[in-house]
Amino acid sequence: MRILTGVFLVACAAVSSQAVGADTEALQGLMQKNNCTACHLIEKRKYGPKFKEVAQKYAGEPGAVETLVAKIKAGGAGVWGEDMMPPQPLVSDADARAMADLILSLK
Repeated sequence: MRILTGVFLVACAAVSSQAVGADTEALQGLMQKNNCTACHLIEKRKYGPKFKEVAQKYAGEPGAVETLVAKIKAGGAGVWGEDMMPPQPLVSDADARAMADLILSLK
């Protein structure tokens, strides 16, 4: 029984790791497509906050996806210091929502 449990746990960890990798790849693709990488990276600070910081800040917050979609589209300032994020009106609603979902899934 212990061997089967161990095999199951290893298999679950592998599947979970693959899903996280796929999510990160999807986010990276959307970031490049929409020129987000000019200011943001997933794990390193550039001009704006790293997306892992964004995920931590909004973790568990009701309406976090909608908040991030609105910030992507309208821009903003004051949340991460004095720097301003310019509006990104050319980012589609679907891409903004997908990025918000993927950002919030980061650990």
